[in-house]
Amino acid sequence: MKVRKAVIPAAGLGTRLLPATKAVPKEMLPILDKPAIQYIVEEAVEAGIEEILIITNRGKDAIENHFDISYELEKHLEDKNNQKLLELIKPINKMAKIYFIRQQSPNGLGHAVGIAKEFIKNEPFAVLLGDDLFYHEKENCLKSLINVYEKEKKSVFALMKVPLEEVNKYGIISGKRVEDNLYSIKSLIEKPKPMEAPTNLAVMGRYIFTPKIFEMIEETQPGKGGEIQLTDAMNKLLAFQGMYGFIFEGKRYDTGNLLGYLKTIVEYGLRREDISGMFLEYLKEKI
Repeated sequence: MKVRKAVIPAAGLGTRLLPATKAVPKEMLPILDKPAIQYIVEEAVEAGIEEILIITNRGKDAIENHFDISYELEKHLEDKNNQKLLELIKPINKMAKIYFIRQQSPNGLGHAVGIAKEFIKNEPFAVLLGDDLFYHEKENCLKSLINVYEKEKKSVFALMKVPLEEVNKYGIISGKRVEDNLYSIKSLIEKPKPMEAPTNLAVMGRYIFTPKIFEMIEETQPGKGGEIQLTDAMNKLLAFQGMYGFIFEGKRYDTGNLLGYLKTIVEYGLRREDISGMFLEYLKEKI
């Protein structure tokens, strides 16, 4: 079946960016002139996704409002004959069919994905984590994963090489290389110590799952922090269907921490043709 649905878990509390995220969802913090979650939705749509379910919690109404029609704002811009800004905001609510559901308690990423069972039904689907932005020069990350799924008919997720001393920050895979950028997964280890890590290939926030993952999530007991871990469910899925990891050769940005968020803004700014020249001169002057 075609991968046409996606789930974006966006129910996290954003504690690493407090106090900014006390009243503003971390997914709505701007990367230049767009909130972070809009880049993620755009990536999904570019990869061919038609329907998106965003998992939120109470206090994150701003996300839903962003993807809704803003009659007052559009009317104001029309009255001012500001076509340039109208062209920026009007397409937002038409990019895809976007739905929302709340995760009523913070029971982990696995639990959040499990909430999407009725939305997904019996289809393969994508998961895009709200903290991770991916920059590509050729093919976007999610599209690359969809291509692997269409060929192999098994779940697949993004991998990136990380320094060995940083493997304790990620889920790390062991597996067999089957193509240049493709690994058949043997096991997943959550945040191992460097001396215990089988590789330096880390799981990043883009996945394609078969619907079998929901059964595995339902069988998964709470793990670290009393939460249902997606990694635990993925390890269960391995025993039934196998799984692949694809090394994405673009760049990944972690917008969920202060330094990562700042790096993201700087690098996205340097790529923007309308401001990059002046911004670069400013940075040179400061440095």
